[in-house]
Formats: sequence, C-alpha cells, structure tokens
Amino acid sequence: MIDIYHGSVDVIEHPVFGAGKLYNDYGRGFYCTEHVELAKEWACSTGRDGYANHYQLDMTGLSVLNLNGPEYNILNWLTVLLENRKFNVADGMPQRAKTYLLEHFKVDYKKYDIIVGYRANDSYFSYAGDFVNGTLSLSDLSEAMRLGKLGEQVVLKSKKAFEALRFVDAIQASCEEYFAKYKLRDEEARGKYRQIASKPMVENEVYVIDIIRNNWKNGQSV
Repeated sequence: MIDIYHGSVDVIEHPVFGAGKLYNDYGRGFYCTEHVELAKEWACSTGRDGYANHYQLDMTGLSVLNLNGPEYNILNWLTVLLENRKFNVADGMPQRAKTYLLEHFKVDYKKYDIIVGYRANDSYFSYAGDFVNGTLSLSDLSEAMRLGKLGEQVVLKSKKAFEALRFVDAIQASCEEYFAKYKLRDEEARGKYRQIASKPMVENEVYVIDIIRNNWKNGQSV
C-alpha cells in the first residue's frame, strides 16, 4: 500500500478510467506523485487555489514499469515520450534520430498497470526535444532532467489499477503560497538549463548522432 497525491483545482474522489489527455507523458492515465508538496504545486500551476487529492493505492498484484529502475535508461524514458507527446522534430537527421530511438530503445509500456518515471512538464519536455534535434548531449539531458527536482510520477494506466485506488481526503493548497513555489521551481530549472545549453560542444560527449553512428542498442551502458 502506498500513499499518492494528485494535484488539481477540483476534489476528485472517483478518478475515471479512460479519462484524461491523450498526449500526456505516458499517454492517457491518472498522474500522481508520492510527494504531497509537489501535488500542491501542481494543483496551483494555473494560478488558482487547488487540492492535493490523497489516495491509497494497493499495489498487490499490479505490474509496475519503473523507468528509473536500474534495468532502464533515459533513452527508454525518452521513447515513451516520443510515442505520446507532440515533438517538434526537424526534418533530416532529427527525424532519423527519432525513428532510430523508437526502433532500438522502445519499451512495451502499455502492458503495465502502473508506470513510474520522470515528470516532463513543458520546460523539461523541451529538453528532450533539444536532444532529439541534436543540440543537447546525452549527459546534459540526464543532468537537465534532475534540475527542477520534480520527482517521479506514479501513473495509473489500467482499469485494475484504478480499482485498487481508494480516496482518503483532499488537502487544500493555497495559490498564494504554492503558485509562487511552482514558478520558482520552474524558473530555477530553466535558468540552470540555459547554462547547460550554452556550453560549447565537447568532442567526448555523446550526441544522438553518435548513438546512430555507433549503432547503440538497448542494454548498452548509457
């Protein structure tokens, strides 16, 4: 049994399986966090008061894909984004890179009840796009994903997972307090990322074109 939280402007006692946006990080699902303070920030991200909806999830019998586990790497996570989010990928080499990553690092994520992995808000999503477009190195992508300390998402994907969820309560989140925290976290991450992105290219860094040239496959050290 784990405690998870979903930030929203509404109290959601009964999340609906099959609802939600199709183009979220991991597709349609119910997106939560194990950190109540983060949920409060997400609840107030539009500048309104909200709630950290608190649930208990019975993990018994649920299959879990942990994209931050040792058996996966950041390229596995990236391919899930490539399948679900709308990427602005330039023609030519970036399109070839997208195809290569999907062919060689794709994860069969749809068979799982729960997905655990990075949360890619709009700024973090752009970092992934920069990597695919060839302007960001692999190590810098890994560093960038840690910048805002957004933590892991716990995403309910299956009807079985929804049935294992029990609403506990809704904890109020004040926009006056938590919108400022949300903005500060995002601004700090963007500022640090600009420092990373402005660094000159280094010969021994790995870029997506190097992954293609060296015919990297899933399971290699990344």
